[in-house]
Amino acid sequence: MDSNYTVLARKYRSQDFESLIGQDVLVKTLTTAINTGRIAHAYIFTGIRGTGKTSTARILAKALNCLSSDGPTAKPCGVCENCRAIAAGQHIDVMEIDAASHTGVDNMRDILDAAQYRPTNGRYKVYIIDEVHMLSTSAFNALLKTLEEPPEHVVFILATTEIRKVPVTILSRCQRFDLVRVPVETLKKHFAWIASQENIELTDGANELLARAADGSVRDGLSLLDQAIAQTGGHVDEKSVLEMLKRADRGVVVSFMETVLSGDVSAALARVDEIYNNGADLSMLLSDMMEWTHWATRMHPAIRAGNIDAVPYTADQREQIQKINSRVSLNTLSRIWQVMVAAVPEMQASGNQKQCFDMLIIRLMHIAEMPSIPEILEQQKSNSNTNTVAQPSATNNTGNTQKIAIENANDLANALQSSKEILLYSYYTSNIEITEISNGIIKYFDRRGDADFAHKLANWLENKTGHAWQLQRQTESSNTHTITEQKKEELQSDPLVASAMDLFADAEIVGIK
Repeated sequence: MDSNYTVLARKYRSQDFESLIGQDVLVKTLTTAINTGRIAHAYIFTGIRGTGKTSTARILAKALNCLSSDGPTAKPCGVCENCRAIAAGQHIDVMEIDAASHTGVDNMRDILDAAQYRPTNGRYKVYIIDEVHMLSTSAFNALLKTLEEPPEHVVFILATTEIRKVPVTILSRCQRFDLVRVPVETLKKHFAWIASQENIELTDGANELLARAADGSVRDGLSLLDQAIAQTGGHVDEKSVLEMLKRADRGVVVSFMETVLSGDVSAALARVDEIYNNGADLSMLLSDMMEWTHWATRMHPAIRAGNIDAVPYTADQREQIQKINSRVSLNTLSRIWQVMVAAVPEMQASGNQKQCFDMLIIRLMHIAEMPSIPEILEQQKSNSNTNTVAQPSATNNTGNTQKIAIENANDLANALQSSKEILLYSYYTSNIEITEISNGIIKYFDRRGDADFAHKLANWLENKTGHAWQLQRQTESSNTHTITEQKKEELQSDPLVASAMDLFADAEIVGIK
């Protein structure tokens, strides 16, 4: 093993402003300030780990002390004595201080006493205080006066991941820069370039997974890339990265969410067992499920928030999500999201993640199927106005299952809802015009043209009624209302609703839930 090996995160650390990726606003502001001579006496850089706070501080220190020009330069040469010493962390006038191990007021007094002396080899004395939020209250108070009016040869650069823990009195004395998460596409280009420099084969699918797992942190992404190279020996593909991250493929997640929304608990738990036995991390699976729910909600036809092509799924996966969305309401997606958010701390605290995840899936499926309060009220109203209501399957005293009777469109809707067939119920009530129901034959018009609807409904009807049904799809609409449209008309005819509508100009009923 080469004892001199340098990890990628250190080897490819940004050495000048041009190589600092993903922080365009910061780079532009600092380079302009240096070129115009408007150099502040104190800066504070904040952002998540691995976005370039300490690297930017070192680059700024080089810019102030580079010997390639007569004054500060926005393009430090990187080869002069000062630049090389700063990059190695050995420059006598550039002091990097870890606030976590220098928290006391005595440490701060020593720093401030030394700041009064002029620099030895450079133009400026630069104090880089990393994780500055770790300083004690007394140390912060000792820093205040010098930070506001330091000697002209001193520049303070503070860095922190916890900006809210830094006193306002400190923030008011510094120029603040927020380093943003580096976009996925920028990370992919950077990783691909590094792979080419290292003569490593990095597939696009693997690069995508690494960039997303990095969560906006360059250092995290490079550490993962380093690990993947060590694991594979130089050929990094999607399969090896998935195995390393213990993460399920997005296609698996989309298919799994479709199973969850089908209402079949046993099938969903069987899929959990399969995914778990294949080595997937259930915490990562929960994170992927939350990602799916977020994008499915944004893609839902009820809101259509943003460009669908920007959704991080393949064209086939997006089509599959849209198909699911045609049968699932926003109300259902919102409930699923709430259950999963609540499950995150449960998963972290659980001693047995598999048991916790199984219970999450069971809870998630039952809560998703629960009707909303408006649906319950509307169901009660429908029940009171309907003489014959289809009853759900029940067991009589002899242990045999009683079969339901379907005589009209409302019977079918009520039976689907009572059986918790949420996907069929949603699609049926929103898109199907019933022309005729009689003697085991249903004539209908499908406004959306789902090829699977007839097959699924026929199987369900045969199971619930005890005999086969024929579903005859009409080629033209008979202009019959769907169940949802019927409910809307009933609401509009209600005196209370009509009075409410009159109170607001141009008011209309846009949906019934």
